[in-house]
Amino acid sequence: MELKEYQLNAIRTVKNYLNILKAEVDDFLELKEVKPKIASKINFANEAWDSLKLKKYNNKHNGLGEIVPSFCLKVPTGGGKTLLATYSIDLINTHYLRKQTGFVLWIVPTSQIYNQTIESLKNRNHPYRQKLDMSSGGRTLIIEKTDRFTPQDINENLVVMVLMLQSSNRRTKEALKMFQDSGGYTEFFPPEDNIYEHQKLIEDCPNLDYFDEIHSLFPSRQVKTSLGNVLRVLNPIIIIDEGHKAYSTGAQNTILGFNPKIIVELSATPKKESNILVNVSGLDLDREEMIKLDLNIINKSSGDWKDTVLATVQKRDELEAQANKYRKSTGKYIRPISLIQVERTGSNQRDGNHIHSEDVKEFLLKQCNISPDEIAIKSSEKDDIEGIDLLSEDSSIRYIITKQALQEGWDCSFAYTLTILAKSSSETALTQLVGRILRQPYAKKTGVQDLDESYVYCYQQESGKVLESIRNGLKMEGMGDLSNRVTGLSEGNDDANNEVQQKIKIRDQFKEEKGKIFLPKFFYEQENRGWRPVNYEIDILSRIDWDEIRLDKLKELKLAINEKMKDEVFKVGITDESDLVNRYDYQEEIINNTEIDLSLMSRQISDIVPNPWIAFEISKNVTNMLIEIYDNNVINANISYVLEELKNLLEKEKNRLAQIIFYELIDSNRIKFILEERKASIPNFNHRVGKNEKRLVRSNGEPIEKSLVEPVVDSEFNTLEKSFALCLDTHEKLLWWYRNIERVDYSIQGWRKQKIYPDFIFTDIKPKKDIDFSTVYVMETKGDHLLGNEDTIYKEDIFKLCNELGKKTSWNALGLEFKDKEFVFHLVSQEEWKKRLHSLLN
Repeated sequence: MELKEYQLNAIRTVKNYLNILKAEVDDFLELKEVKPKIASKINFANEAWDSLKLKKYNNKHNGLGEIVPSFCLKVPTGGGKTLLATYSIDLINTHYLRKQTGFVLWIVPTSQIYNQTIESLKNRNHPYRQKLDMSSGGRTLIIEKTDRFTPQDINENLVVMVLMLQSSNRRTKEALKMFQDSGGYTEFFPPEDNIYEHQKLIEDCPNLDYFDEIHSLFPSRQVKTSLGNVLRVLNPIIIIDEGHKAYSTGAQNTILGFNPKIIVELSATPKKESNILVNVSGLDLDREEMIKLDLNIINKSSGDWKDTVLATVQKRDELEAQANKYRKSTGKYIRPISLIQVERTGSNQRDGNHIHSEDVKEFLLKQCNISPDEIAIKSSEKDDIEGIDLLSEDSSIRYIITKQALQEGWDCSFAYTLTILAKSSSETALTQLVGRILRQPYAKKTGVQDLDESYVYCYQQESGKVLESIRNGLKMEGMGDLSNRVTGLSEGNDDANNEVQQKIKIRDQFKEEKGKIFLPKFFYEQENRGWRPVNYEIDILSRIDWDEIRLDKLKELKLAINEKMKDEVFKVGITDESDLVNRYDYQEEIINNTEIDLSLMSRQISDIVPNPWIAFEISKNVTNMLIEIYDNNVINANISYVLEELKNLLEKEKNRLAQIIFYELIDSNRIKFILEERKASIPNFNHRVGKNEKRLVRSNGEPIEKSLVEPVVDSEFNTLEKSFALCLDTHEKLLWWYRNIERVDYSIQGWRKQKIYPDFIFTDIKPKKDIDFSTVYVMETKGDHLLGNEDTIYKEDIFKLCNELGKKTSWNALGLEFKDKEFVFHLVSQEEWKKRLHSLLN
């Protein structure tokens, strides 16, 4: 499964943090040995966090009073939080705990999410489970709170228990069973009659539940053999899905009472108390084609709800017709689904005064000629979609009628339209249901506009309230930054909010620049067919000779050798006292070397090496190399670490060879850095912004004046970009500036797959009367914390090459507009940008 760029960035961020955290913990433990008083004043979690220069760290302590590192992955709905959680487990074990086995407590808030999570984790073919299997060397156990497990299971496997938050809250009757003595976990505790060991365990773990034996001659305490106590002594890794729902006092006390080693929160909308390590925006998802935008709102004014449903049916039919055409050309199957929210679903609630699920179903059957097998009702009483794979071609469901059963945890990328018929709760329904229709099928745009957008149909709603509800819904899904991508028309007399978006336009003072702004790109010469923009897969990746990759560094890998890589043979025997007991009288037996799964390895590197045969040969060569040093058991036990290092090395080698190829093509004049005559590079006039979105203004509150286009929305800038833009806007030597829109505007394709979308393009004031400007500056801004990483170095190398080639190129071929003009490319850091900007424009 190929990860998106924001997911790769998230994984790199978590890995970096855990390495820093591990170093801080090691220093803390070393100091504790020699100077415990000084060590007691050190908060290693806080020290590690401060080194990342993030917002203030909120400390957590477990039930033992120990410091608990905690971080949050802020990822919008549909962004792959669960997948990132499985990667985080692997990273925690590899880089922080330095182990492969152990216990993970995965806490979820609702039964819907619980069922989805447990199903995915138990499915060995699912990417979530495959990642966990790689982390554990194929030894993963997925369990529920009713499943029994032993210390041996923990020692030999990565055990993941999925638990509902309510089930762990001690205030509920069901949860109390979890903390009651059950007798099912005796292997985790001392024998009943060993009072000394019980006392010692309580001293080591004072928040255990225990019995007071005060009636005996010698008062004593005995630990309860409950599941709750087992979790406490295991010091689990804790994953909290929808972490923002776990901040009540009771929930926090319960979770921290499990004595976790580390906590990972997953949330689209974290609480202010969360320590946000990874912050993925809605824009990140949109750039990676993960969501269906724009979101089109159709507010029907008709007094008959049936007209709203009919409009939904017509739109869904149009979408399916386009989906069928798309399938013929691509082979990809899409069956658009409509979600319809009603006022009532109960079997005894069909009173004629409210819109009932059966009313809508009857209308679809009789008036719209929809087949019964295409309609499903999802409610607390009736669940027509339970156990059905809605993405399968075997499913015929096209309409799902519900009241509120789909408001959380439900996911189907084929859902395209949302119809809100309920008046009384329409604002709440819109807010809670809008996220259900945003996921893009196959996480990739189709190129068919209608199939890349989503649709909301409302029955007799006030436009202003509809828009506000949609914006709130996007915020709830962690995509508040995309509220400007809501567009639509109200039908009827309500024109106050008729148009909610507007396209950008060139400012009047720069209108002469329209259609004349060209920027250079790398072009590839086709035989007898002229020049076209460089295509990474065709022109670069296809030329890589994978036999030239250097894999020798993998010989230096230090794999962990677990002393417990042996089978325990348990025997049932008779003691000297002739009592029948289970004796842990075992002999050590070497496990037969298990084969290394080369196919699994090949699949994991397929996002780097696209040819499966080459990927298999590389996996085979790496395995043979390691077998000279380690046996199969050790390699399998460390397979996640091996694959991580292999992928890192392959990526570096691929980029090294790609750079060589790129320069060779330049030297042979097959690639040139030239201007594209066919169309202007900027701006993209299809870019739209919210009509009521906050505009970017100068620090004194005055409107900006030198932006090439208007309007400019404040939310499209981060803090550094905003400072840079406002500095440009007030600079006396600047003619105009433009905020380059990623995935939309000007880009540079180099020798790596990802295109470079510079942040800003600007020009100086004309020095001569016969030309409007002399220099076009292309700038990329980077926070100080990103300096020195591979991505930043690559961009610096590309910009350096652009500047070198630009000096050798004459732009006069396009006419007077580009006579004697110069293009300058720069990457500037947060610390130096003001100085660099001053030197360029003065």
